[in-house]
Amino acid sequence: MNGFEGMQRRFGIGAMSFGNFYGPTTEANSHAIMDAAMEIGVTHIDTSNVYGMGGSETAIGTFFKARGSAARDHFHIATKAGITKDADGKRAYRNDLAHLEAELDNSLTRMGVDAVDLFYIHRRQADLPIEDATGHLARLVEKGKAKTIGFSEIAPSSLRRAATVHPIAAVQSEYSLSTRMPELGLVQACAELGTALVAFSPVGRSLLTDHPVPADIVPTLPFLSSNPRFLEPNYSANIAITHRFRALAAEMGEPAAAIAIAWLLHKAPHIVPIPGTRSVAHFRELVRGTDLTLTAEDITRIETVLPVGWAHGERYSKDQWIGPEQYC
Repeated sequence: MNGFEGMQRRFGIGAMSFGNFYGPTTEANSHAIMDAAMEIGVTHIDTSNVYGMGGSETAIGTFFKARGSAARDHFHIATKAGITKDADGKRAYRNDLAHLEAELDNSLTRMGVDAVDLFYIHRRQADLPIEDATGHLARLVEKGKAKTIGFSEIAPSSLRRAATVHPIAAVQSEYSLSTRMPELGLVQACAELGTALVAFSPVGRSLLTDHPVPADIVPTLPFLSSNPRFLEPNYSANIAITHRFRALAAEMGEPAAAIAIAWLLHKAPHIVPIPGTRSVAHFRELVRGTDLTLTAEDITRIETVLPVGWAHGERYSKDQWIGPEQYC
């Protein structure tokens, strides 16, 4: 039902990094990561119309144009829409059919494809019942522009309401050793409904890797520069705590990022991590996590050095919390 069955690796590319979100990149870098994905057997790629204001989708489209139909056929493509601006230039959300269809049409043009495999509503429009929003997504399936549908950052109760209208292939949510809120209902609701839980930021926006974003780089990145976990004194506290995790990964003989991915995959069989990166070397470290088998003892050791609630600071700032549904 959800379109992820049979994938060679339960893993995907988070293509936000293709849009310069975590620092400048190039189309060549993005293409190199997609080439590596084809070589390794990673099939899912997850993007959005707002990543780089279309730049991420454009890079995917030029890759397909350069590599031909075999490349398009290899990838399970997901994109999103629903984030826009109001008349005053402030962030706003629209889930009406006219907006979603127009944005999806633009996405299809940028990527040079006739349909996407998965189309999400990126953020809910608060004053529109989710049943209506789901109906609009279902209409795009009927029109042949999307094969399956999903939502990003919704509550378990909202997922259950949406599923009464149309099967929901995937819900995207932040989930990692540093953000475990999905365990309080979303993991369970997705399992109940046959919905994939697509986990973004599965390595904690670099905190769960061997090379966290350095303190002097944080101010240059618009999102992280206002994110509570990357502001002092939280940043230093989080670096110190995750040093224990990096030491454990080294003791296990694996990259920290690989251990973080492996931990997430062991939580439930319907979870699909989608880390982003601008580096092929780091991409291979991340994919390494799909090859690891963690024992019960390994899980205990990991969750001892990073117990539930270890992170200092909220995962979003006050402004960043506008849109995502908080359900606990």
